[in-house]
Amino acid sequence: MIDSHVHFWKYDKDVYSWIDAGMKDLQKDHLPEHLASTLKRHGVEGIVAVQADQSELDTHFMIEMAKTHPFIKAVVGWTDLRSDDLERRLDYFSQYPIIKGWRHFVQNEPDGFLADPLFRRAMPLLQRYGYKYDILVFARQLSQTADFVAAFHENTFILDHGGKPDIRSGEIKEWETNIRRIAAHPHVYCKLSGLFTEAKWEQWSAIGFYPYLDILFDAFGSRRLLWGSDWPVLLLSGLYVQWKSLIEKYMENHSEEEREAVFGGNAISVYGLENE
Repeated sequence: MIDSHVHFWKYDKDVYSWIDAGMKDLQKDHLPEHLASTLKRHGVEGIVAVQADQSELDTHFMIEMAKTHPFIKAVVGWTDLRSDDLERRLDYFSQYPIIKGWRHFVQNEPDGFLADPLFRRAMPLLQRYGYKYDILVFARQLSQTADFVAAFHENTFILDHGGKPDIRSGEIKEWETNIRRIAAHPHVYCKLSGLFTEAKWEQWSAIGFYPYLDILFDAFGSRRLLWGSDWPVLLLSGLYVQWKSLIEKYMENHSEEEREAVFGGNAISVYGLENE
């Protein structure tokens, strides 16, 4: 069992400025030792650590933690993908096989960012080095995301957090249209993570997620979905066990093979964790 989406940090209010005053639970250190017992209790054997700050320092922080915490099976880091020096940076980071992919906070960028030639020129380089790219966008950016993934069929993309549907307001139609456009491309995968905090924090009901899960499973199929917790961010709205149990309950009528794929097999395959 693999948790495909986990964050770690030593809290600093200036570095993690996205953690605002309404996120008191996140305003402290969240490190591997704080998660280890939860993983063991729930039979999770490995995790993918994903960048929480747009700095190479954060990437090195995750690399170092992986050296002393074997359950960290992969790192999705950050480097400046628009840099003229990108190829040299990727060559440098290639010495760390724990790095399997890269991510940028596209959700914080202005509309049109995914069409930026400086950003797009990074994709063939990532493919050449065998790196995956995690796509972090808001639902309003999904139409642009569909155009983006259509332009790079040689890359492997993983859409984070189900494309961040606005579960809070119940909006689903436009999100569904764009999710199906994105899922039409077989080189795109999707994480069942982050949905807890797209609903009303601590006021959600399990059944409220089902229409969104129905669409994600129908669009991507169980072979292109990766379960992830989004710990510790999910703590704003619930507990680790609640999200894991919710997806397990949703999938109770799926085959054992499908459940194993979503809860680990797909992450192992996509991120190349077989030898980790």
